[in-house]
Amino acid sequence: MKRFVRENSLGLVFGLLFLVVLVGQAFAGHADFNQMQLSEGLPEVSLGRYLTSASFATDVAENWQSEYLQFFLYTFLTVWLLQKGSPESKSLDEAGLESDRDQKVGQYATDASPKWARAAGWRRTLLSNSLGLVMGLIFLGSWLAQSVAGVAAYNEEQLGDLQDPVSWGQYVREPDFWNRTLQNWQSELLAVASIAILAIYLRQRGSPQSKPVGAAHTDTGIEG
Repeated sequence: MKRFVRENSLGLVFGLLFLVVLVGQAFAGHADFNQMQLSEGLPEVSLGRYLTSASFATDVAENWQSEYLQFFLYTFLTVWLLQKGSPESKSLDEAGLESDRDQKVGQYATDASPKWARAAGWRRTLLSNSLGLVMGLIFLGSWLAQSVAGVAAYNEEQLGDLQDPVSWGQYVREPDFWNRTLQNWQSELLAVASIAILAIYLRQRGSPQSKPVGAAHTDTGIEG
């Protein structure tokens, strides 16, 4: 057990932190929702009712879709795009898909390589792009979930204000939807740009997100 925890500590800790923060969001969101209910002269709702509401689903989904958009773009764009001096970039002479030898596919696959790395055709292509594709699918699924939950929450407000509800197609053209979406996108894109550029000049000893402390600012694609 101790060995398992040590060898999987990064995923376990972040998984635990995710659950803790999600629970915290649920309680904080519930309290905030009930404050708005009282201010509008409406009755409070239970925690269970709030957790199954469109409001909570929208808040969760809109954050997930922006995170996975970040991962999707980062995974694909770093194949070709470079940043001199950043450990987040490949070396300046490695832009592109790289050779079969470097990627250990086909005749260069080892005994420990995944079976599809040795296969030809669509199986190797799918394995070669599986990380970015899954990130993209999760992003699209989360974005769809945000829009579906968002239109339900939006229509609740519409009905409360004695206005006509809107369809899903109408909602995805509403400023409310794009405001929720773009305010998350811009923060995620800024975060990626920040770590790529700040890591050129700043260090964190022992972190794989940083270059070695003594590495030159111009060293590219090396990790500490």
